[in-house]
Amino acid sequence: MTDHAKPNAPGLDSFWMPFTANRQFKAAPRMLAGAEGMYYTSVDGRTVLDGTAGLWCVNAGHGRRQISAAVEKQLMTLDFAPTFQMGHPIAFEFAERLAEIAPGEGENKLDRIFFTGSGSESVDTALKIAIAYQRSIGQGTRTRLIGRERGYHGVGFGGISVGGLVNNRRVFPQIPADHLRHTFDLERNAYVKGQPDYGMELADDLERLVALHGAETIAACIVEPVAGSTGVLPPPKGYLERLRAICSKHGILLIFDEVITGFGRLGSPFAANYFNITPDLITTAKGITNGSIPMGAVFAARKVHDALMHGPDGQIELFHGYTYSGHPTACAAGIATMDIYRDESLLTRATEVQDAWHEAIHSLKGLPHIIDIRTIGLIAGIELSPRNGEVGKRAYDVFVDCFEKGLLIRVTGDIIALSPPLIIEKSQISDIVSILGDALKRAA
Repeated sequence: MTDHAKPNAPGLDSFWMPFTANRQFKAAPRMLAGAEGMYYTSVDGRTVLDGTAGLWCVNAGHGRRQISAAVEKQLMTLDFAPTFQMGHPIAFEFAERLAEIAPGEGENKLDRIFFTGSGSESVDTALKIAIAYQRSIGQGTRTRLIGRERGYHGVGFGGISVGGLVNNRRVFPQIPADHLRHTFDLERNAYVKGQPDYGMELADDLERLVALHGAETIAACIVEPVAGSTGVLPPPKGYLERLRAICSKHGILLIFDEVITGFGRLGSPFAANYFNITPDLITTAKGITNGSIPMGAVFAARKVHDALMHGPDGQIELFHGYTYSGHPTACAAGIATMDIYRDESLLTRATEVQDAWHEAIHSLKGLPHIIDIRTIGLIAGIELSPRNGEVGKRAYDVFVDCFEKGLLIRVTGDIIALSPPLIIEKSQISDIVSILGDALKRAA
């Protein structure tokens, strides 16, 4: 009897799975049934160590009763309320909590919060805010957006336009955008812990695009401080500083996409804190509710927000929003999550374990097929040489092998990405390296 026909098992045909080879998966499904702390439980009762914080999002670990209790209480108190021309207290409370940890100072403090339902929505929101800001200050010709090759900014039309993943872009129409070169340099920067030494000059690509298009046409430049979904690409030393300076010089807003790096992944509340660079907008999601309820938020600098607060009092300043912007249950989950982050010092915990993490992951150097290892904060990227004519197949086989042996990893192409919950202990780091190392030795 196949898994497809097991009694009491759900049929697999109806769910069209996202970012999945559906036919391949449904021929040999990998199913998770429960989770607590650092571990999943598979449908067949096996324990699986979570090496990816779910999908970069379960920063405080699984099954946090404090979050579920807050969600239950909120559902029974106020399950939904609109935020179009209406309000409910918990949305304002959560915005205040987020503002407390926002980077920046004075008019550059990013403490004006626009709620969304996901990272993709956060990106499209930030892009629209940037264009609206430029128009509000008399720069209505600034409608072009700049992204970066090998950048991932979700799957909205704005996000795929500024994103740099070919498969996300090739089928769909896009809005006006151009791209900086990516910063990956295997020849000069292989096997780096932290920021690579070479590549700061790549930020000058923005000057090239200004010369090509004219600064008066460019509204914003968006980058991931650390590119995550495309294989863990830390920025070269000086790169983000240079990008900030060029944006300021030409009146271009700088957007940090921190859907992955936000909420402690690098050992600070945001990558903006870690790199000591203040952008004009920050996009977030994932860790904002510990992955428990879909939610996102855009952090806007006061100067950006205030530029739109003009005209008649009854005028809607930004014609944008979502049914679920500031959803009360998501806000309850978010506040409980922030309480856990604060009480357990999780926003900075990565600094305590990152040395052990870096040493353990880099100990895999020399195993078959590894051509690079990159680590920063509590993230790792391990790049494998591809098989001839089968790009991505070797890493996929390692992924399946690890799952069968009790470890969840993530792969993109032939790159293995690791981003465990921030509660990870050193013994669990050793388990990750042991299981993954054995799988790499078995990979042909």
